[in-house]
Amino acid sequence: MHRRVLLLASIAAALILCGCDRSSSGDPATPALALPSTADELPTADADAFRGLLADLQGTPVVVNLWASWCEPCKREMPMLSRAASDHPDVQFLGVDTLDSREGAEEFIAEYSVPFPSLFDPDAAIRTELGSFGLPVTVFFDAEGNEVAKVDGELGQSTLDERLAEIAG
Repeated sequence: MHRRVLLLASIAAALILCGCDRSSSGDPATPALALPSTADELPTADADAFRGLLADLQGTPVVVNLWASWCEPCKREMPMLSRAASDHPDVQFLGVDTLDSREGAEEFIAEYSVPFPSLFDPDAAIRTELGSFGLPVTVFFDAEGNEVAKVDGELGQSTLDERLAEIAG
């Protein structure tokens, strides 16, 4: 957990110090999307902001899980993902709440004690960017930012363990 806090602080400091002002609209007045500092922050993100955030996370393996509060398989797999996030502080877990309401998402985060940050994607732009159509979806990126694996549908423990070993070394 300590490493994750340091990573978040480093990203925030780098964005401030380098004056990064990349945005999905190309408008230099709009700041880049930073990794949310808490699980319940839920900033709205589109595909461009998501790609930028992944680029900012290069150097760290990343697991992205697309979920929604109304999705039954998402509910079943979230406790497993939450445990994995706590057990793997060297991997950045990132949720993407897809086609949902903020109220439903906030209740889901609280009910399942989700320990990792999530983005709010009300139009499924990120899901489309990842080439998926249903929920849940889990995508594994290595530290260089390469997509290593994608699971469309409910994730099982053995698959999660195998993919984490693959990206975390």
